[in-house]
Amino acid sequence: MTDHDPTTASTGDLAPTVPAEVPVLPLRDTVLFPNSFMPLAVARESSVLLIDAAIAGDKQVGVFAQRKASDDEPGQADLFPIGTLAHIHKMFKLPDGSLRLIVQGITRLRLDHVVQSSPYLRAAVQEVTEVAADAESVETDALVRNIRANLQQIVHLSPVLSEDLASVVANIAEPGPLTDFIASSLSTVPTAVKQDLLETTDVRSRMESLNRVLTKELEVLEVGSKIQSQVESEVGRTQREYFLREQMKAIRRELGEGDDEAKELDELSAAIDDAGMPDNVLKEARREFDRLSKMPPAAAEYTVARTYIDWLVSTPWSKRSDDVIDLKRTRATLDADHSGIEKVKERILEYLAVLSLKPDVKSPILCFVGPPGVGKTSLARSIASAIGRKFVRVSLGGMRDEAEIRGHRRTYIGAMPGQIVQGLRRVGVKNPVFILDEIDKLGSDFRGDPASALLEVLDPEQNNTFRDHYLDVPFDLSEVLFITTANVLDTIPPPLRDRMEVIELAGYTEREKLEIARDHLVARQVTNHGLDPEAITFPDAALAAVIRGYTREAGVRNLEREIGSICRKIARRRAEGDLTPVTVTPELIETLLGAPRHLDEALADRTKEPGVAIGLAWTPVGGDVLLIEASRMMGGSSLTLTGSLGDVMKESARIALSWFRAHASSYGVEPQFYKDSEIHLHVPSGAIPKDGPSAGVTMVVALASALSGRPVRGDVAMTGEVTLSGRVLPVGGIKEKVLAARRYGINRVILPQQNETNVREDLTDEIRRGLRVHFVTEVDEVLALALTPASAAKKLTLA
Repeated sequence: MTDHDPTTASTGDLAPTVPAEVPVLPLRDTVLFPNSFMPLAVARESSVLLIDAAIAGDKQVGVFAQRKASDDEPGQADLFPIGTLAHIHKMFKLPDGSLRLIVQGITRLRLDHVVQSSPYLRAAVQEVTEVAADAESVETDALVRNIRANLQQIVHLSPVLSEDLASVVANIAEPGPLTDFIASSLSTVPTAVKQDLLETTDVRSRMESLNRVLTKELEVLEVGSKIQSQVESEVGRTQREYFLREQMKAIRRELGEGDDEAKELDELSAAIDDAGMPDNVLKEARREFDRLSKMPPAAAEYTVARTYIDWLVSTPWSKRSDDVIDLKRTRATLDADHSGIEKVKERILEYLAVLSLKPDVKSPILCFVGPPGVGKTSLARSIASAIGRKFVRVSLGGMRDEAEIRGHRRTYIGAMPGQIVQGLRRVGVKNPVFILDEIDKLGSDFRGDPASALLEVLDPEQNNTFRDHYLDVPFDLSEVLFITTANVLDTIPPPLRDRMEVIELAGYTEREKLEIARDHLVARQVTNHGLDPEAITFPDAALAAVIRGYTREAGVRNLEREIGSICRKIARRRAEGDLTPVTVTPELIETLLGAPRHLDEALADRTKEPGVAIGLAWTPVGGDVLLIEASRMMGGSSLTLTGSLGDVMKESARIALSWFRAHASSYGVEPQFYKDSEIHLHVPSGAIPKDGPSAGVTMVVALASALSGRPVRGDVAMTGEVTLSGRVLPVGGIKEKVLAARRYGINRVILPQQNETNVREDLTDEIRRGLRVHFVTEVDEVLALALTPASAAKKLTLA
């Protein structure tokens, strides 16, 4: 085995007498070049015997590099074929039996074959003849200059090469010895590269290869030097800042200001202890505080760490408001603030009753669904007031970034917690009434899906360990009473809808609107417009005139807007000097607001002609009346549908026509009527998209009326899905649809038999008063109730 610590020296003048056979000394990770000196360490037993024999003889050995350094007993196949004839100049024996040698490379050798394997290798060799370079050529001169220039820069940048090396190289004139000496001197060049240089017998090619090696080595050293300079510059700047900061501290101490920073940290530490954090959160806060206390205030991370700790301290980990569990008082508060909506009031009272028996009960997740303006948001505020909790509201409409719910990670510049944690921090308690407004209007894009982030927030089984991305510690949301609001359920993802208890808020009746306006809206608008209650009076007749003539909505938002408009005009009169108290009358309303915008349409007149039926529809803003018109013309067995109908509604029209064609003879219509007829079905208000199956029975009635010539009764409205076999199936939105019928003065409605429960539970006595409800299961029953007698049929003439 051989190890080495290569150094270089000047070349000697040994005559290259090459014997036919030489002892072979294998080298590990070392290449010896001609014309160079090298120290070697010899410890392998066979190698020690070889050196002893060589010293006793001509002191010449053949030095060959091993292909693998791990081979302990290499053979010919384990050695590179090109090596160097070396002369042993000095030998030192060490106490452990190993040897230290100084050898000089003489010439290149080629190993032909091994002639002796024991006790050491001995092989037949041949001298390798070089192909000399043209010393007079310009290319050779340029290569020599480049090599010397590159070496000079490498010596300047390298921490391990002596400055004398460049001087030695300047004194070597021959290109061959020059390349060998330089290659031997580069300790950082890999063994494989050096072996390639050794095996290159063409001096010109060897010079080009060496020049490439030097160029690469120079690039590496230049990059390393640049990196080192940057590190030293940064370290120097940091040390300078440290010394300056220490000087500033000393100056502040002299001025009596030195304790501010320490005082601030002490206050922050006390705030951490007083925040009531759980043990795992307290551990994280303490860890971050320890980092902060070791940072200089000017460090970039200082502000980030300080802001994070401030959020941890200000988050209400254990602060809660005490619930006021007085069911009678709560009921009185809810009744005073809101008329009707008995289901919601009952649900809140049930929750408080359970809370009084089991204080650690998980809060429900309620979802108020209803048209705009029915008081969903104000109801949530009233609930908070009734039970003595604080109230926080977050609008989800148009939210598209998942980080708005969960927060941003602290690695981002300007990172903050999400709206959930921010809302809790604003109210300062962990058990507020938290309303998530407009949950049906959430969006999603490349930044994430907020609806998916809400799955954890609104799940009582998971939200006790809610983890905001910014805080990155669990927070218990199980005590928060979450209330969400929506206009429709269709746009809420099913997994999110499944986590909420849905409570539907239908539109108000005219009487309820009158009570709300009298008890709440008028007083609020009078105050908002700077008027005294004595300056303006709204009798019930005036409010009823506004409700009927200027608003047509399920809620009361437009009603309040119209009352505000009246108050503004009265306020202008008083500002102009007319201080006479005003009693608002229907005549004055028409003067102030103009002609009524909604007149009660004489629906009975619309149905005097055959082919027009009155249907009931549900919309996101409440129920409405839907007129459906049918007409028969000469044509060729076709059905035309107009009125911006959706796919489901188009299918209902086709089902209605198919059913009537199968039962035409029962209604005095020729069974073959469709053969030479074109049927046109139209739903007015064509600019408004319409869809859904609930207009099925209305379409059957309109078709039957148009084809039989029997007009539809003008005081009957209907809703229900129809099947091809003539069954009438249940539909939704019964209360909203019935309220719409009452608004239009219709006192008879036809509903599916399976909706009887909805009528019994959802319709109040006031709504049912004077209303006749007919429950049906078959289309024949609908036609019997809706069509006028056959004696009233009009004779039809096809155009």
